[in-house]
Amino acid sequence: GVARNDAEAAKWYRRAADQGDAASRFALGVMYDLGVGVARNDAEAAKWYRRAAEQGDAGAQFALGDMYYSGVGVARNDAEAAKWTRRAAEQGNAAAQFALGYVYYSGMGVSKDVAEAAKWTRRAAEQGDADAQLALGNMYYSGDGVSKDVAEAAKWTRRAAEQGDAGAQLALGNMYYSGDGVPQDFLQAYVWANLAAFWPTSARGEALRLRALAANLLSKQELGRAQRITEEWRPNAENK
Repeated sequence: GVARNDAEAAKWYRRAADQGDAASRFALGVMYDLGVGVARNDAEAAKWYRRAAEQGDAGAQFALGDMYYSGVGVARNDAEAAKWTRRAAEQGNAAAQFALGYVYYSGMGVSKDVAEAAKWTRRAAEQGDADAQLALGNMYYSGDGVSKDVAEAAKWTRRAAEQGDAGAQLALGNMYYSGDGVPQDFLQAYVWANLAAFWPTSARGEALRLRALAANLLSKQELGRAQRITEEWRPNAENK
């Protein structure tokens, strides 16, 4: 092996990029974007992302779209951002699919279309994107872009929760507590609230409150079982 040398890596990526290699162009864009091996330069990052994107690199297309949305390295242009995000999404990039769902939901650079938002959110969710799974669960819960279906909402919320998403864990805990989309189960409500409370997020206080409410409805034996389930599950969540 050789010692890591980001500047040397950037040099070789540039040589390959100058010869037209799309993956190297994307990699060089990332290096300029993050300031790894080169001085950070947003305009230079956008230049290399664009070159790779025009060759069909989905990661570069998504990155370029994000730059157009934020106005970093290029002038902000929501329509251009939507165009490049769509190109990446159509190639199966899950992050781009979820982003495109949000684009349609919010009407940023496109006409607002909640059904189209749900379609792209579902595609990302089916690829395992936890944020998309939670978002799709919320859409089913509220009937936003899809027919309201609390059981389907619970299904997608569970998939995100099982990946360790604290917001999804809290939402699933609330579903079990109220019997919304799932059979009412205070033990499961405690388990999911306890898992959500583990993460240092803004929802931790609400998770602790739900955990306390559920605990008051459990026997000593049930509470012990719920705590064991949490401890058995948590190492798996931490490795997600």
